[in-house]
Amino acid sequence: MAKKKFFETSKPQETAVLVAVPNYRQTDEQTQEYLDELAFLTETAGAQTVKRFIQKLDKPDRATYVGSGKLDEINAYVKEHQIDMVIFDDDLSPSQVRNIERELQVKIVDRSLLILDIFALRAKTAQAHAQVEIAQYQYLLPRLTNLWTHLSKQKGGIGMKGPGETEIETDRRIVRDKISLLRERLKKFEKQNFEQRKARAGIVRVALVGYTNVGKSTLMNLLSKSEVFAENKLFATVDATVRKVVLDNVPFLLSDTVGFIRKLPTKLIESFKSTLDEIREADLLLHVVDVSHPSFEDHIAVVNETLKDINSAEKPVLLVFNKIDQYLAMRQEELAEEDMAARPSIDDLKATYMAKEHAPAMFISATDKLNIDALREELQRRVAEIHFQRYPNNV
Repeated sequence: MAKKKFFETSKPQETAVLVAVPNYRQTDEQTQEYLDELAFLTETAGAQTVKRFIQKLDKPDRATYVGSGKLDEINAYVKEHQIDMVIFDDDLSPSQVRNIERELQVKIVDRSLLILDIFALRAKTAQAHAQVEIAQYQYLLPRLTNLWTHLSKQKGGIGMKGPGETEIETDRRIVRDKISLLRERLKKFEKQNFEQRKARAGIVRVALVGYTNVGKSTLMNLLSKSEVFAENKLFATVDATVRKVVLDNVPFLLSDTVGFIRKLPTKLIESFKSTLDEIREADLLLHVVDVSHPSFEDHIAVVNETLKDINSAEKPVLLVFNKIDQYLAMRQEELAEEDMAARPSIDDLKATYMAKEHAPAMFISATDKLNIDALREELQRRVAEIHFQRYPNNV
């Protein structure tokens, strides 16, 4: 009999409603974009979104996050349609979760818990599992009293891929002991990683970074001629992958790293220290951007802010605008009928504010292999420059 895994989903698909509490400075368009992302996260976790609730407030209600009136409205819908869970686009305090759950009597999931759940689904290696478990336990520690009541009512599904139920009198000690054991396990992984990096000392290192689901893994496959898992889902890559690449007799190591996202849980960033070391120790960052996404500028800002958080903001960066096939198709549709002859092109993109404001920048389509040769040439030039600075006699 196969050993039962720590993380599993016992219910194939759950139904969910999404809840956002934007302030009055946030536009309706931004709110819908953020909820679109939350819906994509929900889909990635395996649930179906059936409705969205929006409550504009100066600041969230301290007791119920949305206020009693909106909570009653959500409750009526949840009861009528037998909804499995309610997902919030922000983190909730333990008391808010307790109050909301008491009213709705269904599973309550906040943004951090949802992202942690996806990481639990995506983790493939023992190291990634340990990293996710630590983040989960750290998330659960201040919520333990509420958690056990919650687990007595529902088991399995999104947000339930964490530790099993323990007695309330001993749970905090057990969780802290578990975190300590996992940290010791991670130290062994980090020592192994350190030895591996030491063995690779001297070789130029390039890291792919970017918002989640921008095409980093597809680009990794193209540049390294390998088969890294790529999928149109958020956080398809959780484990860092490193491949050796040679361009015009110049070798370098290319790493594919976990994608960033708006409001990425701090504990998750801390837990994935060893994975993020691939970014910290890189000589060059390829910042991949989905130029077809309406919020790509916000995505660039999120990635830059995260790089700052992990002390990597000063590294050399080459911005790679990906998915230009989709972007050019959208631009073509926007053109008036009399302008159809003026088809937008890569050269047009090079003349836009995007190229000027974010220079140096490249425009490619990893899926359609558009302009990949130009990217290889630019990457080879930059890597060779770093290589020959490091080894001036190796000409």
